[in-house]
Formats: sequence, C-alpha cells, structure tokens
Amino acid sequence: MLRAAKAAGCLACRNLVASKSGLKVRIPLQKLHPLSRSIHHRNSQGTNSHRPPPCCAARHFTSLSRLPVRPALPLPGAHGYQPHRTFWVARLATRLLRLRYLLLGSAVGGGYTAKKTYDEWKDMLPDLSEYKWIVPDFIWELDEHIDFEKIANALPDAEYLAKLLPDFEKIGENFSFLKGLISKESTGESAFKATENHGFEGTDKQHKKVSDKEKAEQLQEELLRTQMKYQRILERLEKENKELRKVVLQKDDKGIHQRKVKKSLIDMYSEVLDILSDYDSNYNTQDHLPRVVVVGDQSAGKTSVLEMIAQARIFPRGSGEMMTRAPVKVTLSEGPHHVAMFKDSTREFDLSKEEDLAALRHEIEIRMRKSVKEGQTVSPETISLSVKGPGIQRMVLVDLPGVISTVTSGMAADTKETIFSISKAYMQNPNAIILCIQDGSVDAERSIVTDLVSQMDPQGKRTIFVLTKVDLAEKNLASPSRIQQIVEGRLFPMKALGYFAVVTGKGSSSESIDSIKDYEEDFFQNSTLLKTGMLKAHQVTTKNLSLAVSDCFWKMVRESVEQQADAFKASRFNLETEWKNNYPRLRELDRNELFEKAKNEILDEVISLSQVTPKHWEAILQKKLWERVSTHVIENIYLPAAQTMNSGTFNTTVDIKLKQWTDKQLPHKALEVAWETLQEEFARFMCEYKGKDQDDIFDKLKEAVKDESIKRHNWNERAEDSLRVIQHNALEDRSITDKPQWDAAIQFMEETLQTRLNDTESVISDMVGPDWKQRWLYWTSRTADQHIHNETKNELERLLKLNEDHTAYLANDEVTTVRKNLESRGVEVDPVLIKDTWHQMYRRHFLQKALSHCNLCRRGFYYYQRHFEDSELECNDVVLFWRIQRMLGITANTLRQQLTNTEVRRLEKNVKEVLEDFGEDVEKKVHLITGRRVQLAEDLKKVREIQEKLEAFIEALHQEK
Repeated sequence: MLRAAKAAGCLACRNLVASKSGLKVRIPLQKLHPLSRSIHHRNSQGTNSHRPPPCCAARHFTSLSRLPVRPALPLPGAHGYQPHRTFWVARLATRLLRLRYLLLGSAVGGGYTAKKTYDEWKDMLPDLSEYKWIVPDFIWELDEHIDFEKIANALPDAEYLAKLLPDFEKIGENFSFLKGLISKESTGESAFKATENHGFEGTDKQHKKVSDKEKAEQLQEELLRTQMKYQRILERLEKENKELRKVVLQKDDKGIHQRKVKKSLIDMYSEVLDILSDYDSNYNTQDHLPRVVVVGDQSAGKTSVLEMIAQARIFPRGSGEMMTRAPVKVTLSEGPHHVAMFKDSTREFDLSKEEDLAALRHEIEIRMRKSVKEGQTVSPETISLSVKGPGIQRMVLVDLPGVISTVTSGMAADTKETIFSISKAYMQNPNAIILCIQDGSVDAERSIVTDLVSQMDPQGKRTIFVLTKVDLAEKNLASPSRIQQIVEGRLFPMKALGYFAVVTGKGSSSESIDSIKDYEEDFFQNSTLLKTGMLKAHQVTTKNLSLAVSDCFWKMVRESVEQQADAFKASRFNLETEWKNNYPRLRELDRNELFEKAKNEILDEVISLSQVTPKHWEAILQKKLWERVSTHVIENIYLPAAQTMNSGTFNTTVDIKLKQWTDKQLPHKALEVAWETLQEEFARFMCEYKGKDQDDIFDKLKEAVKDESIKRHNWNERAEDSLRVIQHNALEDRSITDKPQWDAAIQFMEETLQTRLNDTESVISDMVGPDWKQRWLYWTSRTADQHIHNETKNELERLLKLNEDHTAYLANDEVTTVRKNLESRGVEVDPVLIKDTWHQMYRRHFLQKALSHCNLCRRGFYYYQRHFEDSELECNDVVLFWRIQRMLGITANTLRQQLTNTEVRRLEKNVKEVLEDFGEDVEKKVHLITGRRVQLAEDLKKVREIQEKLEAFIEALHQEK
C-alpha cells in the first residue's frame, strides 16, 4: 500500500504538466513550486533527486508496510523431530492478539509519519517573521476597522477567476509543439530530402511547415495577450488597493491612528538632492549622487515619456516650440493618492482632477519664466517637484531642456551653448543615469543628442536608450529592420545598458494617460515588429521602461551613496578644523541665525528711544534749533532792526520780520531739526549699545536698516500747520513777568552776541594774517593779500573812531577816500575788497557796542515794567531775545511731545518692517552679512545637514534590504 501511495503521488505531480493529446512535457523538479517538490517521494521513478539515499537504520514502518519475518524460536528441551499438533483455538487467539498489535502499530507509525511530513513541509517554507517591518502597522489592525467578510462577498467567485486564468492545457500543447519544432531543426532534417517518388510526402511536409509557422505566430499572440491580461489584472488590483488605503487614511484623519508617518526612502533621498542643489563649497565636494537625467532633441517626446512614468500630464505643452526652459527635478514615489507638490510650497495638486492638472502646468510654466533672466531663453535653476501615486516606481528624474541644432528668432544668441552646458553639467556626474530619448519618426542621422551622450558615457555603462513614436516609425519607414538595428544598438555609435521602444500617444494634447496606455497596448499587440521578433516583449511599453529605469537607479544608489557620505564626512572635518583654529570662542551661527541676533539688538535699541527723558529731548531740540536759525535771527532780523533810530521803528521792523519768518521758514526748519535729532539719537543708541557682546559683523546691517527706516519715515504733514500757530503766538508775546526771565534773556543775548563776536574776530584774523606777537614767536609772516587787508583794516578803524554811530554801509565817496589814502601809502586796493573788509569791521564794532549795551540793561527790568518812561535806557533788543528764547522753548516742548507720542513709535514700526523685508530677501542678507566667518558657518551647517540626511538614508536603505 505504501508503494502504491508513492506511485500515486508521483503520478499526480506528472499530471500537473501532462496534456490531453498525449504529448509529454518534461519539467525538471527544480522548476516546480516547493510544495509540489515536497509531494515527490524519495523513491519515486523518473525524478533525479539530489538527496542521498536514506539510511537503513532510518527506515520508517507504518501500518501499510509489512513487518519483517522473525525466525522461529526453538522450543526449550525439544530435540529432534516432534509430531505436529493442531491447537486451532490457541492459534486463533494468537492471530486475534497479533491483529491488535498490528492496528496499534499502524496508528502510531502513521501519526509519526504524518507529523514528520508536516515538519518537512514547514521547514521548507521561508521564515517571514523578519519581514514584518515591511508591512505598515495599520495593516495588522485592518480587521478591527474593516469588515473583510463584506469585501470577500463583493469579490468575484472562484469560477469567474478561473475564466480569467489562461488555458494551461493549450499552453502545454504549444510548449510541446515548440520543443518538437526545435528538435527537428537541431537534427538537421530537411523538408526537401524527399525524392521524386515521394512527391506527395514533400507536399504534406510543406503544408505542415506552413501550419507550424502559423502556430508559432498564434503562440506569440497568445503570450502577448496573456501578458496584457495579467497587466490589466494588476492594474485593477492596484485600483482596489488604492481605494482600501483611502478608507484607512480617512479613518486615520478622524483620529483612529495618531502616529507620526515616516518619510519614504525616495523622499529622504530627494531632500538630500535639494540641499545639494543649493550647496556651494570651497572644498570641491561635488555632487555625485545618482539621478535619472532625461535628455533628448527638442520635440523628441522626452517630456511625454516622463509624464507616462509619472502617470499624469503635468508639463506645459506646445506645438513645436520650446516648453522646457529650466531643469525640472521630479521625485516619484508610491502613495495612496495621486498628488503633486512643489518643494517650496504646501499646496497639493490632485492629479485626478483636470482643473488641478491645468493649474499645475500653469504654475510650472510661470516658475520657468521667472527663473529665466532678462535676455536669456533658458535657465540653469532647478524647479523641484514631487509626484506620488499608486503603482509609481520610486526614482528621481531631471527633465532638461531639449537639445537644439539652430537658434531661431526670439531666442538668445547663446541658447544652444547654454543648453549644451546644462546637459553636460548633469551628465558628467559619473553616477547619473542618462535616459536618452530619440524620436523614431525622423531620420536617425538628424539626431544631435546621441553624439552628446556618447561623449559623456562612451562605454554605455549608465545609459538607457528610448525610441519614441514607434507607431509613426512603423508607418513611415520603408525598412522595418532599421528599427531593429536601432533597438539592438547597431545603428548609433553610442552604447547603452538597454534599449526600449515606446508609444506616447497619437500626438494630441487632450489625450489622457489611460487612453495613451490603451493605445500603446493595442499597438504593440497588433504590431508586426513584435510578431516578427524584431522587438522583444521586455523592450516595449513605458511600464517595462519605468521598471528597468527604477531598478538601474536603485542599483546605482546602493553602489555610490556610501562613497558620497564619506566625502562629505571628510569635508565636515576640514571645516570644523578651520573653525576651531580661527574662531575658538564663538558659536557657529549661520547667516540666518546672525540676522535674528542682529534683529533683536536693533529692536532693543529702538525701544531704548522711549526711555529718553523729556528734559533731555527738549534741551537737545532747543540747542539744535537755535544753531539752525541763529544766523537768520542775527543777520536778517536783529541787525536791520538795530539800525533804526527809535524804539517804535525797531519794534515794528522786528514784528514784521518775525511774522514773515514764522509763515515761511520757521516751522519747516523746526521739523527738520526734530527729524535730524531723532536720527542722531537713534544712531547714538546703536553705537552706545556696543559692548562685550556686540559683534562688528552687524555694523553694515545696522547702518542699512537705519538708512532704510529713515528713508521710509514720513513726518506728519499736519504737524507743521499746528506748529506754525504755536510759534506765531509765542513770538507775539512781549510780557516778561519776572526778573529771572529778564536775566535769562540777557544771558541768552550775551552768549549769542559773544559767540558771533568770536566768529567775527576769527574771520578778521584770517583776513589780515598773524599779528606782531605771532610773527615774533612763531616766525610767521603775512602774505601780500593779508598785507593789503591789514592796511585796509587800519584805515577803516580810523574811520569808525571818527564816527562811532556810522551806518552799516559805506558811501561811495567814503570808499574812494579810503582807496586814495591807501594808494598814497603805496597800497593798491580794489573797492570790493574795501567793502568786504568794512562788513567784518562794522560787524565787530556793532557786536561790541551791543554787548556793552547788554550790560547796561541788566538793571533795566524796572524801566521795562514802566515801559521805559522817564528813562534814556531802551532795552528793546533784550525783549526780542526773550521772545526768541521763549519761542525756542515752546517749540522744543511741542516737538518733544510729537516725538515721544508719535514719531518714535512710527520709527519702531518702520524698523520692524525693514527687518522683515531684509529677512525675506536672501540676496540682501548675503550682501549685508558677509565675511569668511559667515561663509564657514554656512558651509558647516550645510555639510552637517547633508551628512546627517545621507546617514539616515543609508540606514533606511540597509533596513529595506
């Protein structure tokens, strides 16, 4: 029975591949499924078992095997012949007892054999416990939130699934037929061996050969249909998987699972590439990380190939014109939803909606045009985009501008050279995978990109060649073998790892990805190129292309990523060593951190303006305002009024000139003084803030912030009108109420006049040169002009001594008299020089008289209260200076209130706005915060970030292995 069971098991294994027609298809045991191999017994016929034969000691006995025959034991004491006795009752009892042992032994042996067979099958299965991390956590919890019974009921039954499976019997017949056909060809039998006597037999063989050819074509069509059928089944399952994952994610959003989602492997790798694209180091650490570089002639269909791999029409479209004006880095990864997102944006574009697709294409076009500088056609700046969706192969692709042969109108003159330089910059990376796109509908001799690719990768170790528009090529080309030469690498001088032929639609921009896929499948299913064997099944369709590119990409990543990590580790060591040697006591602050530190310091300095006391503000404002208007008051108001003969005329002149001054100049001058004072105090606080913690690296930034804030600040225009009224009312008041005010006005007048007198003395001294003491002590001498001025001064002094009440101007006859007197002493003098000298001499004479009069007026307050009646003393000039002094005090108080209540706050607001604008302007920060220290900190930060992300990526990569 055991041998019969073994024979039945072997027969069952052979029947798995037997056909109904009696053709035997022998399949090696190694090709069978592990479970099928386990059914074959060790002693089954027709199998080549590589296992050693079982040991005799290990032979198993079951209830189905016969027990070995035991030798008869001799009876004790029996010698010689004994007569045969028939104890049939004892023999029957013995037989029954033996049957009990047989049943018991069979049960035990059968159980042991079944257990051992189960253990052998269990040992043959792989241990999948180590791969539990591949499956996300929420998969193990699906039974808690998803009713699988409802899903199972919704799925088709076994009979329907059996209809979808191919006809294995028919496939077995086809395999056996191919085997017989090959064996006939190998034996060298010829269909034309028949003689004239066997004409009918030759005709039959010819018909048989034709039928064999038809069967081979039918077999190829059957295989292609089976492949397409399985592909459609896979796509349907992917869609179902997508719907299930959507349900799970929606439940996660409602709070069922609150876990931090880990970044995918391709997202981690893409982040490293984004950082490297902005990294510029002086240590020549080049970016040699792999990415797929898509190059091709203009309008060769490279963007369409990329869209088919991404499964969405995401790029701008144009008829013959250049649409790709900048490199576009596309990170492809698998996800539950088909979405796209830019690196510097949080908006997600739903690629299943046409309006989002249109918005994405428009955004890409806008970004491309913004990146192109004025006067250029293309830009080397990279636009980073990520695309996620179900069934998308994980990889990073860079779509480059199409290579052109001629610069057309509207393009920059260096467009061709710029495209070549951009393409070479990406392809010269020794780890970059070059996806060379060639238009199959045009003559191969017109291709430019193949020569460029062969220069960058002459051995073809990292190049994949893609022939597009094969449908048009098959339709237009007279010799289909030319396509075969292209995909076999015999037509172009370039070499490649693999050759693929794809169809990217009928050329209409309104085609969807699904319609393009269906068109591509239908074309290759009916194409003579595939039927005749010119194209292999694994060389066609964008699905196979994306799988091959993804495998090549990850192979290159695993081979090169650790080498790049070591290079950045060495670069980090060099940078850290330089920092320790040059800046041992400073923290490594990059440009953004330094800007934030400077921003806080500047805001603290602005806030300190509000801590200035009112007394300090008013003192500064009053002093600066008088310095600004004192010249006008003395020259245009006081001196002309002092030339009058009586007090009434003096007061009238003063009132008129003060009114004119107030209406036209004084308020505007006061506001200018206030604004300048605010600026000076702001600058003073910024300078005084410097101390131990102050960094000189901020000086340029602070100066720029101060200048820009002042430039943006506009003083309140209505303040000038209100200030004019206040000043006018202050100047109209002539009532000095007490003696201290009178004394203060006299002191103010003396200080002002004394300052003017000192200035006048200095001018005269420069005019006439050194006196006799200076010439004697310092060995100096006068020039010719100084000698003339000195003689003129002496002559004018004699004139003033003769008439101390002389007017401010010389008459013409007086000028002539002075000139003739000087000529008599041999000094030639010009009349203009006489008048200029007289102006300074009379000014000094007048100021000296005014100071002496001021001393007399110290006791004049009593006469002032009586309006100078019955007194020859008149002190109207003291009243004038009191009015000016009072106006200065009131103006300073008004400006101080406006500064503290309004302008300081507005300035603080302007400073904040300027700092915010500077913080968003990267170029401005680079220009204002400069130096080797800043650049070194920037490089250190970037290198550390790259190294950390590379190490995290390598760790995740090893875990995935």
